[in-house]
Amino acid sequence: MTDTTVSSTANDTTDDAAALGARNRLVITLLLISAFVVILNETIMGVALPRLTVDLGITPSSAQWLTAAFMLTMAVVIPITGFLLQRFNTRPLFIAAMSLFSLGTLVAAVAPGFEILLVARVIQASGTAIMFPLLMTTVMTLVPPATRGRMMGNISIVISVAPAIGPTISGLILSVLDWRWMFILVLPIAVAALIVGGSLMKNVTDPRPTRFDVLSVILSAFGFGGLVYGLSNAGTATTAFQVWLPLGVGVAALALFVLRQVQLQRTERALLDLRTFKNRTFTLSIAMFAVSMMAMFGTIVLLPFYLVNVLGTKELTVGLLLLPGGLIMGLLAPWVGRVYDRVGPTALLVAGSVIVSADLWAMTMLNEHSSIWWVLAAHIALSIGLSLLFTPLFSASLGSLRPELYSHGSAIVGTVQQLAGAAGTALFITVMTARIATLQAEGENIVSATASGIHSAFLYGAVISLFAIPAAFMIRKGVTTEAPEGAPVAH
Repeated sequence: MTDTTVSSTANDTTDDAAALGARNRLVITLLLISAFVVILNETIMGVALPRLTVDLGITPSSAQWLTAAFMLTMAVVIPITGFLLQRFNTRPLFIAAMSLFSLGTLVAAVAPGFEILLVARVIQASGTAIMFPLLMTTVMTLVPPATRGRMMGNISIVISVAPAIGPTISGLILSVLDWRWMFILVLPIAVAALIVGGSLMKNVTDPRPTRFDVLSVILSAFGFGGLVYGLSNAGTATTAFQVWLPLGVGVAALALFVLRQVQLQRTERALLDLRTFKNRTFTLSIAMFAVSMMAMFGTIVLLPFYLVNVLGTKELTVGLLLLPGGLIMGLLAPWVGRVYDRVGPTALLVAGSVIVSADLWAMTMLNEHSSIWWVLAAHIALSIGLSLLFTPLFSASLGSLRPELYSHGSAIVGTVQQLAGAAGTALFITVMTARIATLQAEGENIVSATASGIHSAFLYGAVISLFAIPAAFMIRKGVTTEAPEGAPVAH
């Protein structure tokens, strides 16, 4: 159902942009469908973790690495895609991405134990990491600015709806089938996308020789990987050392990475060109995007935990409760894109940031007596707010860059998604677990303590969401400029 929705939406949008031509419409449609399939797997394991701890005989802290390792791999690989998109053409990158993802899915489906399943998730993530920047850069290259918002609406389906409905799909599968079926059912879809896309995909970019800086890759891996690793440990670590050591390594390596990129930018050899941040629209959009992803990923993790452990809801019911919000995000995305093309981002971003913040404040009132219908309404409201944010942020941020920076901007967006997702998850889980431990030590029962912990987690998220509102007023519609290096960049 979701593949059909994405395909029909993409065709509807690209038909409106007749200037694209048949070849470009085909390329973008193939990329949209394939990206939806691969990014869906980022959050599909969340609901399955309790089942896996029993079936594989592992601890909850080990099981969470099946999700954390996916995000960690994405954070390490995505910064490299800026180089890959400049050096290689569309078709070989597509084939590489879908081949890696298909291989990882196959290994996961037949994995005899935890270790092999973890390796499979890393392979899957390697393919996923290439696909999203490839999609973003291709769209920015092919779609005229006048209709770019509509196409970014479709990308919003991929980047926001796919992770949002991952828990829903896994909950539905686990209610009737073994956990391996989460991969068995995806495998033929992935292989079909590889075969059809590999045979029909056209080369639509202009690669150029680019030097590969090994030191930048090493610093990037330790920098972004260390940050995601430390943040992922925050909710389950038994000692502060497990959190602060990788975070310290990550910050130090990231500082060296930034200095290295600034040096390499002088000779156009940067692995990740940071001149994108000289553009105010891009920088503000990325900051708002980070806050939005923190809210989304934190809520994706927290709501199932609340529904199961506080309200005693079954896995199938949890999946069904989270489904409407994901579908609404998908349905609204193309409409939001059309509005963006007509009026620009400001009105949409202000409305979206206010709705998200108000909804997170409302979620602070959840307790052990709340109705599941209240939870459903809150999740739908959050989904509406986020749908008003993602499309304008994608369009305004990348649309404000020069074309030669599209690949780097796309890689930065993908990297921020992983870092913000890990930070949001770590923040919500850490605050919740700390509050639960405190209350249980005081003799409070587990259900009441968990409800209080979730209240505290949403309170932190609500406070952070307030910072996005003033930023929304300062973002204007990005204007792509063909200006050469050194010329002023449109803000």
